[in-house]
Amino acid sequence: MTELKLRILFDGAMLGPGKARLLELIRDTGSISAAGRGMEMSYKRAWSLVEEMNAAFTAPLVASSRGGPGGGGAQLTEAGETVLGLYRATLSAAETAAAPHLAALEAMLARPSDVSGGK
Repeated sequence: MTELKLRILFDGAMLGPGKARLLELIRDTGSISAAGRGMEMSYKRAWSLVEEMNAAFTAPLVASSRGGPGGGGAQLTEAGETVLGLYRATLSAAETAAAPHLAALEAMLARPSDVSGGK
């Protein structure tokens, strides 16, 4: 399966498939730690990425509350939902634009039988 991955490099910030997935998991689980576990990363790493994204945009993408007796949590802010939606829309547009070029590249790929000499 051919897959297009998009990493957007801003001046001093980056948004790509990993951060987008982290935002989705925070949205779906309501937890930075659960989102990190879902991506097999430590809470510290997940929190670091959230802090990086929050600092990169004019408004924070994730709002969190500390744990305690009632438990903590996290959710995407309106800005977070917007950034995630815009990233997904950009990826979709890129996939559509790249489809004929990717098909041409796929047609040029050696098949396993071509590589092994037909054995």
